[in-house]
Amino acid sequence: MALVDVQVAKGVARVVLDRPPLNVIDLGMAGTLAEALEDVRSRPGLSLLLLEARGKAFCAGVDVRDHLPDRGEEMLHEFHRICRLLLEMECVVVAAVQGPALGGGCELVQVCDLAVASSRAVFGQPEIKLGVFPPVAAVALPRIVPPQIARDMLFTGRILSAEEARQAGLVSRVAEEKEFPAVVEKLVGEIGSLSASSVRLTKRAIRRAGNRIEPAEIDAAERFYVEELMNTPDAIEGLKAFLEKRLPAWTQGG
Repeated sequence: MALVDVQVAKGVARVVLDRPPLNVIDLGMAGTLAEALEDVRSRPGLSLLLLEARGKAFCAGVDVRDHLPDRGEEMLHEFHRICRLLLEMECVVVAAVQGPALGGGCELVQVCDLAVASSRAVFGQPEIKLGVFPPVAAVALPRIVPPQIARDMLFTGRILSAEEARQAGLVSRVAEEKEFPAVVEKLVGEIGSLSASSVRLTKRAIRRAGNRIEPAEIDAAERFYVEELMNTPDAIEGLKAFLEKRLPAWTQGG
């Protein structure tokens, strides 16, 4: 299995997560996806990168086993490399979210420029239920959705429906499941028919407004996670409890 499929034609790159049904990202897939994005970034003349997925979920997040201390730092670094690459793309980056986007999957949506969701998609950051937090979302989410909603999602693991995500500003368009592919292709056609250079310059102008996160902020969030959280008893207990399919026994209440 290739895990990630890349197709480039007429100024549009399509990067497809291909580890169905849930497209959970482990270390191997993270490296493959990062390499695919490096390749796309090196191609001149692109107006759009479409990030999409096969299977019933867009992405159910990063493999919990790779969050544990023996691999956690490496996994964080590789996943955040993916996020930085998406942020640094000169072309417009669109997420086509056909199903649930949870944990790291929701973070991928947050580092794209636009997102289109199927009505069956849901969005959430359930990490707190495992005794950890999502570094990218902690920085990005409060800048995308109203702060009260961002805090609700980060503190409680609240899940948003596709329509709630649209109303909050996390996605720009929602389509019924049967209409979703056509709506995605319509957006691809709209942007793909424009001047690629003008689209890229427009994106640069928007960046100058300073309302998107910078790659350096991801680096700082990663360091905080590694230095302050990764080896705490509750973080380790929450992750192990999830893998062992039992309730966590928190050391600090709860």
